[in-house]
Amino acid sequence: MFLTLIVPPERTRFYQFTAIDHWNRLYEWNAFDVLVLIPYLATLTILAVYGIHRYHLVFLYLRHKNKVAVPKGALSVRPRVTIQLPVYNEMYVVERLVEAVCGIRYPLELLEIQVLDDSTDGTTEIAAACVEKHRQLGFNIHHIHRTNRLGFKAGALENGLRYATGEYISIFDADFLPSPDFLEAVVDYFSDPQVGMIQVRWGHINREYSLLTQIQSVILDGHFMIEHGGRHMSGRFFNFNGTAGIWRRTAIETAGGWEHDTLTEDTDLSYRAQMMGWKFLYLPHIVCNAELPVEMNSFKTQQSRWAKGLIQTAIKLLPRIMRSDLPLKIKVEAFFHLTANIAYPLMILLSFLLLPAMIVRFNQGWFQMLYIDLPLWLASTASVSTFYLVSQRELYPDWRRRLKYLPLLMAVGIGLSVSNSKAVMEAILGIKSSFKRTPKYKIESKKDLWATKKYLRPTGVLPLFELSLGAYFALVVMYAFFSENYPTIPFLMLFVVGFTYMGLMSILHMTLHRLRGL
Repeated sequence: MFLTLIVPPERTRFYQFTAIDHWNRLYEWNAFDVLVLIPYLATLTILAVYGIHRYHLVFLYLRHKNKVAVPKGALSVRPRVTIQLPVYNEMYVVERLVEAVCGIRYPLELLEIQVLDDSTDGTTEIAAACVEKHRQLGFNIHHIHRTNRLGFKAGALENGLRYATGEYISIFDADFLPSPDFLEAVVDYFSDPQVGMIQVRWGHINREYSLLTQIQSVILDGHFMIEHGGRHMSGRFFNFNGTAGIWRRTAIETAGGWEHDTLTEDTDLSYRAQMMGWKFLYLPHIVCNAELPVEMNSFKTQQSRWAKGLIQTAIKLLPRIMRSDLPLKIKVEAFFHLTANIAYPLMILLSFLLLPAMIVRFNQGWFQMLYIDLPLWLASTASVSTFYLVSQRELYPDWRRRLKYLPLLMAVGIGLSVSNSKAVMEAILGIKSSFKRTPKYKIESKKDLWATKKYLRPTGVLPLFELSLGAYFALVVMYAFFSENYPTIPFLMLFVVGFTYMGLMSILHMTLHRLRGL
């Protein structure tokens, strides 16, 4: 009926049979079609589900963004606070960190500072000298040096807690610079006795340093505004980010303390504490600035550690969460949060299936691609740009200027799938690895240089695999061009750019470091 209203009567029957013919061909798959399209569509469907969840997080944030946490009142007595500074081979930034923390305004008789030092290089001497300097100035500051890295960061925090005297424990990683009013701004939120942890938003000291730091800043802005904001304000669980936050000591202890069987000890403890009934607060209006990684291999190391750690936490805690009597909305969000990185190996699988799937779809005609593939691709990919667009709009008056980074951000997300897939598969297979910290070089402006400094890790063979995938997708782009499948080319170029950029920058940064170090 609809066709007869918009086309001449003599063409109606042609279009009806053409559409029916295309639809019938959905079920006329040969063996090769089945071998390609079943895993292709299954993979794309799973990615689309996670994409829809990303849309849902945006919805939760926009719906609840005005529910800003406020303290119930001022604490009648200032509590004793211990600030823990876990460091491992941080010779370039440890002094900056201690100086910043000692600049926090708080009664000295109520403030304790622990430098939890697991270093094996000159960082130990620098930290010890800096601690002694500030002890002479009247600070209650201690240098606690371990001769082993048992438990890595979680082990250092656990060890420091044995000696800590504070009712509240604030933690800052080596690359952070808390503002002087940090404790004054946050501590009164603990006037609610149910509050077990408070997390503030991360800022970025060196956002403008390079294209890589610009992209990272957008990624982190999305995490802190949309993910944390949406989860916290809608009553779901969210996690402590390992730094720039304060714990009530009893929340740590009643949840079982720091455990070091995952690489994301912060997320692990966060879920255990919230399952015990502790309330977490997220304060997006309070910002603690930090230094972004400026070198590609350091960035990939950080992302891989987070990806592996979240999957390890999912394996450890999801069965317990699902068996609990927590509300369904919390269980569902916990599942999507902790398993989100499974998208990376699925992206690699999809990469290999894409070319044969395009060939099959080309032979089958446009109908199936339009009505099946396109909606799935939109659900799985367009949600990424929406997610980050909203976060930039919420944070910056000049957010339109920042939209130019979105295409490359999506490409970088695709490019990360190689190194992050390796990390995810290691977690699934139970392969243990050490806590590989993210090197910091005290890069605060474009004048600062990192290539002559220590701590860069070797690239390994992964960049070669990334470059191979970039070349593979260049062939896919050529196929799309010669088969006149022009609408797919901009999307396919994200794969070409993403894999090529990650591979080239990894090799280039390592080569630059070696040349400058000669």
